[in-house]
Amino acid sequence: MADIDKALPNEPRKTVNVPGEEEIQETLVEEVEKQIEAPGPVETVENEDGSVDINFDPNAASPEGGQDHYANLAEFLPDEVLGAMSSDLNQKYMDYTMSRKDWEKTYTQGLDLLGFKYDNRTEPFQGASGATHPVLAEAVTQFQALAYKELLPADGPVRTQLLGVQSPDKVQQAQRVKDYMNYEIMEKMKEYEPEFDSMLFHLPLSGSTFKKVYFDEVEGRAVSKFVPADDLIVPYTATSLDDAEAIIHRVKISENELRKQQVAGFYRDVDLGKPNDKETDVEKKERELEGSSKTKDDDVYTLLECHINLDIEGFEDVNPETGEPSGIKLPYIVTLEEGSREILSIKRNYEIGDPKKNKIQYFVHFKFLPGLGFYGFGLIHMIGGLSRTATAALRQLLDAGTLSNLPAGFKMRGIRIRDDAQSIQPGEFRDVDAPGGNLRDSFMMLPFKEPSQTLLSLMGVVVSAGQRFASIADLQVGEGNQQAAVGTTVALLERGSRTMSAIHKRIYSALKNEFRMLARVFKLYLPQEYPYDVVGGQRMIKQTDFDDRVDILPVADPNIFSQTQRISLAQTELQLAQSNPQMHNLYQAYRNMYEALGVKNIDSVLMKPMPPAPKDPALEHIDALGGRPFQAFPGQDHRAHMTAHLNFMATNMARNNPMVMASLEKNIFEHISLMAQEQIELEFREELMQLQQMQQNPMMAQNPQAQQQVMQLTQQIEARKAVLIAEMMGEFMEEEKKITSQFDNDPIAKLRSRELDLRAQENQRKEREGKERMDLDKMRAMMAQENQDEKLEQNEELAKLRANTSIEKTILGKTLPSSDQMVPDISIIRKGN
Repeated sequence: MADIDKALPNEPRKTVNVPGEEEIQETLVEEVEKQIEAPGPVETVENEDGSVDINFDPNAASPEGGQDHYANLAEFLPDEVLGAMSSDLNQKYMDYTMSRKDWEKTYTQGLDLLGFKYDNRTEPFQGASGATHPVLAEAVTQFQALAYKELLPADGPVRTQLLGVQSPDKVQQAQRVKDYMNYEIMEKMKEYEPEFDSMLFHLPLSGSTFKKVYFDEVEGRAVSKFVPADDLIVPYTATSLDDAEAIIHRVKISENELRKQQVAGFYRDVDLGKPNDKETDVEKKERELEGSSKTKDDDVYTLLECHINLDIEGFEDVNPETGEPSGIKLPYIVTLEEGSREILSIKRNYEIGDPKKNKIQYFVHFKFLPGLGFYGFGLIHMIGGLSRTATAALRQLLDAGTLSNLPAGFKMRGIRIRDDAQSIQPGEFRDVDAPGGNLRDSFMMLPFKEPSQTLLSLMGVVVSAGQRFASIADLQVGEGNQQAAVGTTVALLERGSRTMSAIHKRIYSALKNEFRMLARVFKLYLPQEYPYDVVGGQRMIKQTDFDDRVDILPVADPNIFSQTQRISLAQTELQLAQSNPQMHNLYQAYRNMYEALGVKNIDSVLMKPMPPAPKDPALEHIDALGGRPFQAFPGQDHRAHMTAHLNFMATNMARNNPMVMASLEKNIFEHISLMAQEQIELEFREELMQLQQMQQNPMMAQNPQAQQQVMQLTQQIEARKAVLIAEMMGEFMEEEKKITSQFDNDPIAKLRSRELDLRAQENQRKEREGKERMDLDKMRAMMAQENQDEKLEQNEELAKLRANTSIEKTILGKTLPSSDQMVPDISIIRKGN
């Protein structure tokens, strides 16, 4: 027993009994036994036959059911499980990296062909040329500039199209989706344009680039980041992102940003030690080309974000029928730090409520050319050899010019040569120990030749082949014949750009996948209604707008990859429309041409034709005199219009103008037809409703009796309509005779009318012959242009043959011995000897 002497203020003194060690141990044992006997989440009941019933709460037994779907599962797993998982994932990462070592080596060596860094060479002599031929850099730059302008216009890269039957609500929904996505990409996602620009520069080099689309919780918005090909690692057996067993994304993150994520609860708050960021060979080469180097103070961690299928104990896939684990691996995203190999997070990678638990894809693969495996081929792979050959030829030509302009040789001084083991540099004269003599004889120049014309021609052939493959030798607009036929110009453009067209379609397909991933992010994270401000007002987007009724596509045309091609096609369309304006919409053809040219405010330049509208008879008479079209409309007072037209036809102005008479009679016949139709709708109201219902019913289309009934009703209605028209025409003829009777009895007027008719026929004949003559002239011009193009192609082929023959002659002339070197004993036999 022990007493406590100190008491609390204003409290009486108390005595406290402290138990001994044995008593404390007995108390602890009793508490543990009580906890074991207390009913918990698992209840065991023993039956009379010896069997046991086990009752438990599935949510309490399975951590998956008791936790949030987006929770970090690494917080619930023991360190032994995390350690084994980390070791396995790190081994996979090393194996995947080693399997593509040759790909990284090819890409790293190919970066030197860009010529961003000048080589200070010492071989074969000090100061030898280190220039790199720009054929690869030119192809990459031109592709990047062309694709960036075409795929990311200033108004936004997204357009929409409706699926199924169109309705006003669906049209408005599609417009809201288009406007909001373009607003997000061009205004809110500040990183999109520079990331897309950088991606288009890397794509023709490596052949593969990636975009990662996800919702950034720190930024609170959707993000689309560019991922270089060297930062995304897949197994050797993978052929696409969909069938890859694992996708490992190597992420660089600063120490401060990583700490923010840990404090926010996104990553586990564990000690990672000091950053141990190791540069890969590709990163070292890129820094070398930039002219920068890694510093020691860069506190950057390397995270390995593994999108992989795992079967984690406690979170297994359960068979719904048996309740037992099925053994199927589920998709997860496991993030570990490369240096310490600590797992920071394990998160489920499938939708809530998805019975199949399909993997959510965050990456989009952009390919330049399809490769033989997972990665695509770029210009480094396709014209890298030609670029090296052109660089070697260029350096040899420059070195030959340097040696020729700065001669070197020997000068006499005794017999011995000083430093004879070293090569002679341009401009250097070495001491020679030789006997004295003439001053001119004391110098001997080395026989350096001028730059070889043959080598220059061969380099031109190599460069031309590389440019043709990369499609950077397209026809320029100002260089072609302005009078050339449109088909010829289009053929020339297509011939020089087939490769670019196929690449453009691949990028278009990848962009479509990227926009659909962005739409999924908006669908998940947007509120029910989201207002946003734009220039000149406010707009609204709904979460329900991102459904399956609207298809989201890039605004770029997959069949048009350049403005030159777009202008050429619009010009072809305009010429065809002008050749036969009766069959074409000239306004739309001109508008398409202005749009291809990139003209702003087209409506201020091009007058939009007014749609036909009902007019009073006086305005119709004005249109008839001006040669403008006019027509009748339902609901008009048809008899009043016909009376007004007949009275106007009785005037001298109308009598002497057959075109006016024809247009007025045409309008009168339209009124007669509409009058008959309105009378039919009154007499056959029930029959027309019955006929409409029968035609809208799809079952009636397969019923022969219904089809026969429809045909009988149609024939009956048409017969009654023909009778009505005949009666109205009779009335019209009587009225016309009354008005024109004075005109019919005047012989001079008849002769004048006949003269006008003959003149009108003559004008029509001349107009027809003029059109035929113009068509014939166009055909002759097209045939002449085709013949000229064929001659130009033949001349070009002949020029190439002459150039190749000249090159072969030059090569043979340098390889065959000259006449001075031939054997002198050979005798030449002449004819007649």
